[in-house]
Amino acid sequence: MDINLARTFLAVTESGSFIAAAEALHLTQSAVSARIRTLETELGKPLFVRNKAGARLTPTGERFRRHAESLVQLWERARQEAALPAGRAEGVTLGGELSLWHPLLADWLIWMRYECPEIAVRAEVDAASRLVERVEEGTLDIAVVYNPPQRSGLVCELLMEEKLVQVTSSPDGSIDPDTYIFVDWGSAFQANHQAAFPELAAPATSISLGPLALTYLLSVGGSGYFRIGTAQPFLDDGRLRLVHGVPEFSYSAHAVYAAGRADKTLARVRDGLKFVATGREKPGLATVIGSRRVAK
Repeated sequence: MDINLARTFLAVTESGSFIAAAEALHLTQSAVSARIRTLETELGKPLFVRNKAGARLTPTGERFRRHAESLVQLWERARQEAALPAGRAEGVTLGGELSLWHPLLADWLIWMRYECPEIAVRAEVDAASRLVERVEEGTLDIAVVYNPPQRSGLVCELLMEEKLVQVTSSPDGSIDPDTYIFVDWGSAFQANHQAAFPELAAPATSISLGPLALTYLLSVGGSGYFRIGTAQPFLDDGRLRLVHGVPEFSYSAHAVYAAGRADKTLARVRDGLKFVATGREKPGLATVIGSRRVAK
């Protein structure tokens, strides 16, 4: 299938309009319509319902959307690998959850720069479920996520074991339901939190990103669950306190990649992830990595 057909399909899907898609792709509306007709002929089913309001996906179009996205991503990856930058012998694409990029994956990027300068790196951020799907599809080499689902054909390798602990800015270590911050650490955490704290089922403040929630807590006060590694500096300087007598929850990070993949490039990537995961709480990790490279 012509990759431009998939690109055009996605443009119409995203804009909800053949006219808007034509403008975005710098094509005429008739050219966009012709591409969609060609695609529908190849698939043997209509992909859009057209009306005055624009275009919406049919059930077949909804099912095809994921495959079209994968086709375009796979093509982009193939194009990039076929034209690696000068001085790079291999390439790797790694995706991670947003909350894992600082400091773990930022340190990994530094490690790759010093230890594997011959490898071109593409780094991406996405939701855990989508990252795992892309590893399955082959459009991502490796994903770093918290508590990944177990999937046939994928390896989930433990990188670091971490705990979610409840902390508070209150001097006496107490919890005030009015200032409690619910941080969304995923479906497993949500279920455990609901079982442990039914009285906090409808908090006044809910935030889906841990670093943002921590910044908010330190600014206005309150309590909530955070990764112990992130909270520890503020526990040490007295700005936060542990809430005693409440449960702690496991929140381990894993590297997810295709089973049976044993090439040297992926092995080096995993070496780097293990190194930074082991030393992530050490001060000056970037300096340590640089020193290792200079000493070689």
